[in-house]
Amino acid sequence: MVMIDSKIRKADDLYGLIEDGDEIAVGLSGGKDSTVLLWALAKLREYCRKEFGITGITVDPGFLGRKGDYSKLSSFCTSLGIKHVIKEDSLYDVVFEKRRESNPCSLCARMRRGSLNRCAKENGCNKVALGHHMDDVAATFWMNFKNEGRIATFSPSTYLDRIGITVIRPMVLCREREVIHAANELDVPVIESLCPVNGKTERASVSKLMLDDLGFLGDDVVQKTFEAIQRSGISGYGITNSRE
Repeated sequence: MVMIDSKIRKADDLYGLIEDGDEIAVGLSGGKDSTVLLWALAKLREYCRKEFGITGITVDPGFLGRKGDYSKLSSFCTSLGIKHVIKEDSLYDVVFEKRRESNPCSLCARMRRGSLNRCAKENGCNKVALGHHMDDVAATFWMNFKNEGRIATFSPSTYLDRIGITVIRPMVLCREREVIHAANELDVPVIESLCPVNGKTERASVSKLMLDDLGFLGDDVVQKTFEAIQRSGISGYGITNSRE
C-alpha cells in the first residue's frame, strides 16, 4: 500500500504547505522523487478539502547538447489530468562548455531552480513543489555541518520574495526507501539523467557514505537527525517533541 500521499497530508498539517486556491508547479525532473511527488499530489487533490491546481514543469538542461526525451513524463501527466510544460534551457552549454566548472553542481542547481521558478511564474503558479524527502533533509544537515560548521538544512516552505514564489517540499516526512517502494509499486516513469556527473555529486556521497558512517548514533540516523532538527529551532520546522 502506497502511503506517500498520507505523509504529504501530515506534512501539510504540520507546516501549512498547501492553501486553498494554490497553483502548484511540480519540478518534474524525471527522477523517482519528483514523479512520485506528482502522483501523490494528484491523489491528495482527490480527497483534500482544499482546491488547488497542479502543473508539471520539466527544465531540459540540454545535456550533451541535445534535447531530452520526456514523452513518458508527458503521458504520465496526461493520465493524471495534469498539464506538462517542458522548458528548454542552455544550462549544459553555460556550465560545462562555456564556464567549464570543475564543481558544476552548485551553479547548475541554482540556474535550474531559477529557470523552474520563472517558468512556474509564467504559467500562473504561486508555489513550486520539490521532491526532497527526509533522507535529503538529513544529508543536507550533515553536509552543512561538515563543510561549513553550520547547523542548518532547507526548510519545508520558503518564500522567495524576489520572484514571489513559495517553494514547498511536501515529502519531508517520507523516507527514501518509501519513495523507492512507491515508484516500484506504481510503476511510474523514470527518465535516466544525461548529466555527465550524475551520481557523482557531493550530496550523493554524503547520502550513501557519511550517513552510513554515522550509524554508531543508532539504528536510524536519518530519523533521529530529522527529529533533532524539529526540536532545534531550525527555520521552518518549529515542532517540539514530534515523532513519526
